[in-house]
Amino acid sequence: MARSDLLVSLIRAGATGDQEMLRSTTEAMVAEERAKKHFIVADRMQRALSTVPITPPSLTASSPHLAAANGREAILEITPRLQLDDLLLPLPARESGRQLVEEHQRADVLRASGYEPRHRVLLSGPPGNGKTSFAEAVAEGLGLPFYVVRYDALIGSYLGETNARLRKLFDYVRTTPSVLFFDEFDAIGKERGDTHETGEIKRVVSFLLMQLDQLPSYVIVVAATNHGELLDRAVWRRFQMRLAIPAPKKNEITVFLDRIISGWPDAPKMALSRIAGRLGNVSYAEALDFCQNVRRRQILGLGEVSIDDALRVELDLWTSRVTPEIINAERSNETAPEADTKS
Repeated sequence: MARSDLLVSLIRAGATGDQEMLRSTTEAMVAEERAKKHFIVADRMQRALSTVPITPPSLTASSPHLAAANGREAILEITPRLQLDDLLLPLPARESGRQLVEEHQRADVLRASGYEPRHRVLLSGPPGNGKTSFAEAVAEGLGLPFYVVRYDALIGSYLGETNARLRKLFDYVRTTPSVLFFDEFDAIGKERGDTHETGEIKRVVSFLLMQLDQLPSYVIVVAATNHGELLDRAVWRRFQMRLAIPAPKKNEITVFLDRIISGWPDAPKMALSRIAGRLGNVSYAEALDFCQNVRRRQILGLGEVSIDDALRVELDLWTSRVTPEIINAERSNETAPEADTKS
């Protein structure tokens, strides 16, 4: 966690009286200071922490503060830094994002006329093309906390456990305006008519729908999915904004490459459009990984490897990388002879 995030968590813990958060945040800061070899500061912080009383929560307590503390375990708070103007989004998604921010900035104007700002957004499209960045940019534009749901802490293996954790999660986010982001939303929002799913999944979806309906408008829920066809139809209807984030075209990858490479000390001689063509059908995340690999190779060359040499090597390696399409093709080739033998 970044230093700024730790400081924000420490202030929030002090303001709310959350001793558990105070202790865990301070321990993280102590570990950070020791890693920097600031042993005197770390020891002083450790001594100050020893004065914080350890008060185990009552098993029968049911206060909102306790529910909120438990619900926080299922989210990861990230400091938003991206802005909508930083993103290469399709025009409908970009304009919808700006409209969403404006609706919440001027919510009092809407409420004066009997309307609430929209606060449930569904993003659909292939991975690595800006769905998470969209949610982060909305949080940054509104100056709100950005919470990412941790499915490892949310989904339980026992009957009713996931619903209980969902309730605590939503109880927590109701306490403050925020942006709550569900990545891979189809993990909990699957079609209830799917015969392969258990009754527990169907109960989770029904409970999730109820929680979404009851959320106040100052909590913005952004859900992202790579497989919109798997979502329950009732889940689709809950979202007031449903936006497509498609895979980028070659010209969009060229613009993206220009944004990255323009910050390099040396520019490659190869035209950016040609580099984009050599990369093929890639996501923005893959294009970023490629650019970072080129720079790593050049930096480690310590002046003996030019940017053009690094680019040439990485392009050759890029064509030999493993992709899901290659694996699927190999599986198809393996099953074809079996089918011929049976026939």
